[in-house]
Amino acid sequence: MAYINKQILTAVVAAENGEIFELEGYGAVGMSGKKLSILIKEDTCDMPHGSELMMLPHRRPIVFNVATDQFETMEFNPYTPEERIYPVGVFNSPGYVNQHFCAYDDAGIENPLPLFSYGAVGFGKNDFRSAAILVDTEPRQDLRQMPREGVVQGVSRIQKSYPDNRLMRHLETCALVYGCPAGKNFFLGRYEAPLPTSTVCNASCLGCISLQTENNLCACQDRIKFIPTPLEIAQVSLEHILHVKKSVVSFGQGCEGEPLTSTKAIAPAIEIIRKQTDQGTINLNTNASLPDCVKILCKAGLDSMRVSMNSVRKVCYQAYFRPKSYEFCDVLKSIDIAKENGKFVAINYLNCPGFTDSQKEVDALVQFIGTHGIDMIQWRNLNFDPNHYTRIMAMAEDGGNPVGMAMLIKTLSLEFPRLIHGYFNPPKENYVR
Repeated sequence: MAYINKQILTAVVAAENGEIFELEGYGAVGMSGKKLSILIKEDTCDMPHGSELMMLPHRRPIVFNVATDQFETMEFNPYTPEERIYPVGVFNSPGYVNQHFCAYDDAGIENPLPLFSYGAVGFGKNDFRSAAILVDTEPRQDLRQMPREGVVQGVSRIQKSYPDNRLMRHLETCALVYGCPAGKNFFLGRYEAPLPTSTVCNASCLGCISLQTENNLCACQDRIKFIPTPLEIAQVSLEHILHVKKSVVSFGQGCEGEPLTSTKAIAPAIEIIRKQTDQGTINLNTNASLPDCVKILCKAGLDSMRVSMNSVRKVCYQAYFRPKSYEFCDVLKSIDIAKENGKFVAINYLNCPGFTDSQKEVDALVQFIGTHGIDMIQWRNLNFDPNHYTRIMAMAEDGGNPVGMAMLIKTLSLEFPRLIHGYFNPPKENYVR
């Protein structure tokens, strides 16, 4: 026990004014569903550069009392009893997948937290540490490599070259107002360029970041208000593809609805691109709801498809995505169509520890990957209140006890040695066949 005590990270909490501090004598705790885990050094990593600490308002932190060897839910600072304290989570940088989420009690609170992920965090000997696993080392969204002056210069150059392209103007707002990393990368001429096209969606996802109408939640950015023409789409794509090595251009962004609903604009745009060059990777981030449209885009020249899923179990998928005009079987059919056409298929797997690594979900995921020949899992932390999400999923179908995120990833690596684990859409030069 002495060794464990030396390893235990100190709990991190916040005062009402937002000041974050260590709570001496109390260990940091993470949650996986309802399971509580003491955070120790060897199971955590230095908090990644660019990560952000967040106070969870109105909630109560759950900590580990080292003296009594018990978990405690606290409302007031034990050293300053008149001072209320609040839980602190970490919004980890891209490329890191949460092993646990921040431990907190929200009894009596109806409205969910704002749309972020809330990873578990503690304080080590010298600095903050995250309960996260590194799955992608590429610095594609490292803010240190995105100087604002460079973005501004890129915007100025593009404005002069394409004064009438509305999609270019939309991306300027994404990059300069919302700080979108994908938008910034386009104007910096690197990695992956975004191609938002859709004004509507045929799902009503709990954690949609471009449209919210319930639970007092606010969308993180405005959804695009027009459908670009095929030429506007092609101009953005070719500007990027012809100037960037191993370039990727992607439909399906956080500032739009479902891109398959804009197939009539996307398909001819892809054809224009492919008439000029076979370079670059044309990718589709999608809910894969419209199999016939997927087939059209595959024939037009699409290279890869990334399918967003919170679960591979129908009832849990439906509880989060809340499809309006499609069925779960349509998603599976779209994946099979893409594979039949020789396309690279990834799943954008929305992770919430305790659910994602629950035994039933693990078993279903292993079967799903084997059945449909999935090439890659992009591990994404779910941007939604984790306690609220856990309760919703439990009502849909209990998944059993969590096996641990590290064990889940290890299991998949052993079962499918060629399966890629990462975060970003890879260029076709990096595909493993």
